[in-house]
Amino acid sequence: MIVPSLLHFLEWAETEESMHIYPTPSNYKKHMRREMKEQLATLQDSEKGHTEALQLLQRQLTETKSSAKGLRATIGEVFERLQRFLRERQKSMLEELETDTARTLSDIEHKIQRFSQQLRDVKEGIGILQERLNETGRHDFLEGVALTSERIKGKIHETNLTYEDFPTSKYMGPLQYTIWKSLFQDISPVPAALTLDPITAHQRLILSDDCTIVAYGNLHPQPLQDSPRRFDVEVSVLGAEGFGSGVHYWEVMVSEKTQWMIGVANETVSRKGSIQIQPSRGFYCIVMHDGNQYSACTEPWTRLNVKSKLEKVGVYLDYPKGLLVFYNADDMSWLYTYREKTFPAKLCPYFSPGQSHANGKNVQPLRINTHASALLNLSCTCGYVFT
Repeated sequence: MIVPSLLHFLEWAETEESMHIYPTPSNYKKHMRREMKEQLATLQDSEKGHTEALQLLQRQLTETKSSAKGLRATIGEVFERLQRFLRERQKSMLEELETDTARTLSDIEHKIQRFSQQLRDVKEGIGILQERLNETGRHDFLEGVALTSERIKGKIHETNLTYEDFPTSKYMGPLQYTIWKSLFQDISPVPAALTLDPITAHQRLILSDDCTIVAYGNLHPQPLQDSPRRFDVEVSVLGAEGFGSGVHYWEVMVSEKTQWMIGVANETVSRKGSIQIQPSRGFYCIVMHDGNQYSACTEPWTRLNVKSKLEKVGVYLDYPKGLLVFYNADDMSWLYTYREKTFPAKLCPYFSPGQSHANGKNVQPLRINTHASALLNLSCTCGYVFT
């Protein structure tokens, strides 16, 4: 019976002979020492990666708990000043927050356990290799060395760390507006007037006289003067006012449509030719497509979990914080959040009603909701101003 170490040596010797290298035990020892050093270096890199991953997870664990604590306080401050019948809404939001917190913490703790076990494996492998390397001078060094090498391979783990962000933006949007809107359908005064910029509108788009409604005109293109500011391929139009600071909220009516795209765009975006609507090109949008599907225009698109057809979409822009949040404006349920450390330029509201079809589909326009509330700019009777 050939022992494993001898069998490994014979296999190695056969390979060496085929390369016209004279195999000797001394050469084989050098070969195995080199291989074990390579494995040691790999394990040490793995140890470093796991250690850094665990440190990151520990920081995330602390930050998540801190964020959850702050959100509980914010939600409590808002609800305690409202009437008694709002307490059910408060309970519902807190339960949802606790569910998100529990899910996020559970995911982090599970990864901590897994990475901790992998780190123990890595350290054990390092110990085994270091012990074996200290024995290279002994005459029995080669005994079991192949088995040791195979055993070590099972202790090498990758440190690819992926996790879901704690969804703070679900609760950091226009919270005060959300609560008041659940009580009142018509709240006054309206936000600062948001209108469309005709100079940027594609020639097939038709704007209302007050520039708050846009529709696709599927007859002959309008004879409009070309401008560097006008979209010439994408059926799009920008808002007349750009935002380079502050907090802003507006709503867009999208009912009875099968296709649309809304959001914001850097005021410097290209208007000519076919354009990729994505953040790297200066666009932050969500889209309705294929009749009943909703996606965020990320790279690639992110499918949105929308339970019922959207009638109104709320757009919340916190420019200083680099946040753009989309809501179902009928119940203020969260749809999607874009985050940037800083926005690179002034942002303009972006609208595309999509193309109309001969069968009558998607003929309805997009409408800026001029009856939306301006509570974000209002100090209300509860004494709390959302910022």
